[in-house]
Amino acid sequence: MQRLPPPKDYSLRVTSSYLGGGGVTGDKLTSTNDRVEQMQYLYVRVVKVKDLPAEGITGRLEPYIEVKLGNYKGTTRHFEKKTNPEWNQVFAFSKDRIQSSVLEVIVKDNKDVVKDDFVGRVMVDFDEVPKRVPSESPLAPQWYRLEDQNRDKIKGELMLAVWMGTQADKAFPEAWHSDAGAVSDEGLANIRSKVYLSPKLWYVRINVIEAQDLQSSENNRYPEVFVRAKLGNQALRTNISQSRNGNPMWNEDLMLVAAEPFEEHLVLSVEYRVGPNKDEVLGKCMIPLQNVEKRLDYKPVNNRWCNLEKHVVVSGEQEKEIKFASRIHLRICLEGGYHVLDECTHYISDFRPNAKQLWKHSVGVLELRVLKAQGLMPMNTKDGRGTTDAYCVAKYGQKWVRTRTIIDSFTPKWNEQYTWEVFDPFTVITIGVFNNGHLHGGRANDSKIGKVRIRLSMLEINRFYTHSYPLLALHPSGVKKMGEVQLAVRFTCSSLLNIMYTYTKPLLPKMHYLHPLSVSQIDYLSYQATQILSMRLSRAEPPLRKEVVEYMLDVDSNMWSMRRSKANYYRIMGVLSGLIAVGRWFDQICNWKNPLTTVLIHTSFVILVLYPKLILLTVFLFFMIGVLYYRWRPRNQPDMDTRLCYAGSANSDELDEEFDTFLASRPPDIVRLRYDRLRSVAGRIQTVVGDLATQGERLQSLLSWNDPRATALFVTFCLIAAIVLYVTPFRVVALITGFYVLSHQTFRHKLHSVPLNFFRRLPAITDTML
Repeated sequence: MQRLPPPKDYSLRVTSSYLGGGGVTGDKLTSTNDRVEQMQYLYVRVVKVKDLPAEGITGRLEPYIEVKLGNYKGTTRHFEKKTNPEWNQVFAFSKDRIQSSVLEVIVKDNKDVVKDDFVGRVMVDFDEVPKRVPSESPLAPQWYRLEDQNRDKIKGELMLAVWMGTQADKAFPEAWHSDAGAVSDEGLANIRSKVYLSPKLWYVRINVIEAQDLQSSENNRYPEVFVRAKLGNQALRTNISQSRNGNPMWNEDLMLVAAEPFEEHLVLSVEYRVGPNKDEVLGKCMIPLQNVEKRLDYKPVNNRWCNLEKHVVVSGEQEKEIKFASRIHLRICLEGGYHVLDECTHYISDFRPNAKQLWKHSVGVLELRVLKAQGLMPMNTKDGRGTTDAYCVAKYGQKWVRTRTIIDSFTPKWNEQYTWEVFDPFTVITIGVFNNGHLHGGRANDSKIGKVRIRLSMLEINRFYTHSYPLLALHPSGVKKMGEVQLAVRFTCSSLLNIMYTYTKPLLPKMHYLHPLSVSQIDYLSYQATQILSMRLSRAEPPLRKEVVEYMLDVDSNMWSMRRSKANYYRIMGVLSGLIAVGRWFDQICNWKNPLTTVLIHTSFVILVLYPKLILLTVFLFFMIGVLYYRWRPRNQPDMDTRLCYAGSANSDELDEEFDTFLASRPPDIVRLRYDRLRSVAGRIQTVVGDLATQGERLQSLLSWNDPRATALFVTFCLIAAIVLYVTPFRVVALITGFYVLSHQTFRHKLHSVPLNFFRRLPAITDTML
């Protein structure tokens, strides 16, 4: 494997931005409206019109409103044959893009698709618009008399409210923005900011005990019976019962994932094997999850008998359910003492159990301010030029937030702020930047631009971190910098003691340790949890689409990658490098490379042996060297390192393999080449793992009598050593051993020591392997 490549300039930059107040009082964050840079907007609330002409030029009236300011204009929907329509719609125009001093609000008649009829208008001078701060009451709308194109008063009135405000205004999230341009009505819902809450997830435990009075269609035969559990797209089954009679027994646990509100019933079916890949249903039952018991610990659950219903085909066309005497014995519960793992385990943002009764008090507040981005790469093509419609998504705990979409800008400014309660500092907030592909009637996926992860435990308390983070994305052609996103993050706590106390508590709820789930169960349940989560959030309005949710949750993080394998190999080598360095240093001491150092070590060794109480004291004082490293503590947050993850040095074939589908879609020759390469890498890993196993087996064989002579020698040595240690003071033994190890090379034998030679001759079970 090649060494680490030279670093590239993908580091984050410290920036300076306007950051206002905000603080903590007790357990609450004192919220202010000036904690981000204020962006000025002209707001226009179109309420309704009255006394419009009964008929237009074509004999019918379909009124709608056009709000125009310079080159920007927005329109409301139209009403058919209604002279007093009501809209109550808000339009927002960014002050930075205002190119006119007059606001025009025009009433038009939508007579056909070719031409719009002018009905009347209201003109407002920009200098006369009042300013309003968010803390004030909403501005009351007023009636304005309509004018014709010659500015003469005509019949009809329009109710408006016009004011200058900021993005902190309550009307901001639901307003039409001038940045939206000619976005379709369906696309407008996709550009607004939104806060989402993850559905509450539960583990469903089904303990299948037994069944009674099963009736098989095959006579004189004891079928191979099993139970299948289905919940939505999830399906699990028990093993085949060893009781080959009409009353089979299993006593097995099946675990599935469910989300509130429970939309699907749990379906249990008792089936038997007719032939290869052919099963017949003996009976089934449906259980509503709303009626299932919720438990907070591992106390026994009440068992229940459920009647089985059999499906019979009538006249080859339809199925009819017939109840008969067959029953199934079950224990079912919703596990509230576990945390449903729906994120990559390395980047978990929440460790709380499912049941709210088990939650502890929060230890702090996390503030995130999504300021702006710059240097974004073009993601769309519009009118022959590249464009980007960017928005941000942040995920922490059960709360997801999505900023508004900035249309057609490579330097979007969001200036939005969000807060979360923090229950454990050893958690990660993930911020992703995406390109909106569902504007202008489009149906493309929301393409990913990049993401940032911030671990809260690495943040200093009450300090604002304002950094410009590089947005890196891995493509089949290599790693690319897609731009930068500027964020401001602060972790605030009300009690430092509460933070310190969390370091003494286990990460996951206690049920994960008292009654742990198997690795295969966790993998299966995590996959199902992410699928449920992405499906539910994609049904929100506006939807948080599946590709966005899966990217934020790192769904594909467990897929094979040659690049990740090399990166993890060098991570292990980096961890072991410290031990290797200590071993080399000790070897230099033993070989008297630096006599002064060796003499000092001898002196220290003699003092510690003569005064053993100083041993632990010396060890702990040695770790006080961490105080010296305080002056070199990291001032900034760690960022994505393309050098360590080998994203910048992976060749084209390795990247193509990483981006290939799970069932390989490449030609057989390429797949064969990759398979041979994988065998080569896996062979080296297999050899290393085998060597480690061999050393452990040699230790076990010391007392196993697999080699009678070696075990006899070891037992004899232990007996002699016990007698010698009994009659010899421990200090003398320690001094002799230490001087032997640190002896000058003149007194050393060039060959390996006797204990090492003896250990290498011990047997392992490799002889019995094929």
